Amino acid sequence: MARVELRQVRKSYGDVEVIKGIDLDVQHGEFCVFVGPSGCGKSTLLRMISGLEPISGGQIVIDDAVVNDIPAADRGLAMVFQSYALYPHMSVRQNLSFGLENINTPKAEIKAKVDQVSKMLQIDMLLDRRPKDLSGGQRQRVAIGRAVVREPRVFLFDEPLSNLDAELRVDMRKEITALHRRLENTMIYVTHDQVEAMTMADKIAVLRLGELEQFGRPLNLYNRPRNLFVAGFIGSPKMNFIKGQIDGDAVALETGERMPLPAAGFRHQPGQAVTLGIRPNHLSVGDDGPIRMTVASVEQLGGESYIYGALSDGGAIALHLSGQVGARIGEVLTIRADPAEVHLFDTESGLSLRSD
Repeated sequence: MARVELRQVRKSYGDVEVIKGIDLDVQHGEFCVFVGPSGCGKSTLLRMISGLEPISGGQIVIDDAVVNDIPAADRGLAMVFQSYALYPHMSVRQNLSFGLENINTPKAEIKAKVDQVSKMLQIDMLLDRRPKDLSGGQRQRVAIGRAVVREPRVFLFDEPLSNLDAELRVDMRKEITALHRRLENTMIYVTHDQVEAMTMADKIAVLRLGELEQFGRPLNLYNRPRNLFVAGFIGSPKMNFIKGQIDGDAVALETGERMPLPAAGFRHQPGQAVTLGIRPNHLSVGDDGPIRMTVASVEQLGGESYIYGALSDGGAIALHLSGQVGARIGEVLTIRADPAEVHLFDTESGLSLRSD
């Protein structure tokens, strides 16, 4: 295990700064996920930690040692790539043992480690096959196994599941999480999929345009997003946003409707331009609701339903309801929100107005 610290880490390509002074502290044994939209810098940041990409400023510290000038091979890290990066002419056994052979590990020790890891990842029956004879999930296990046999201080994963189909991704998420519990190593994992982040991480770092927007435990980011970007990125379907203005004990919405202020815990000023944030599962249909929506589409999944529609000003809104619903396309619904679950953001700055 190892602790990884980023101290004002920066990366520039010429005059273009792509990583803009990030501070981050990943503790021993934590599973940290870097998440964000394409182009936010998450893979670049991971490659800088690995040593595959030089940094332009700041410090990368592993176990209290600054590793800025230490080559990738000497940092004690192992990386699993999106493309698997297996040697096609080698068998699974040879792929697993190659890195150990390069550092002159005794043959008996190599065999013992390969046998142990292949059984752990359930690929022991595949050791004599070549990558072309494996499924996508099997190749991914081999790529992970190649990292595990090296017994690194830190595992780095760069979108390792993006090439797999949906069902296999779910299975592999479980396997990587279980592997982390068994090994108790520090792991840093990059993905653009916030569902992967929420289900796998001890801590999530949300990145946007080379900056760290928020860092914390998954449910803390979900329940207490610090700004509109994090609120909209974490959660699926994403949070609904409705603009308005503080008017006494209510918010006068741009739709022309009024909605009571959310429960205590937010600071605001009379007349302030605000944005209400309401998650789809915190909305319900009821005749006494203050908001009207026109149904555009309905997704019936049996045990749950999603209703998508438009507000009176044309803004999009989504509901997540339990069970099955009878809503029809074109129907106008009256909906209400749980006041204890409504978020309030300053429209101009985008920052949460939460006071506690």
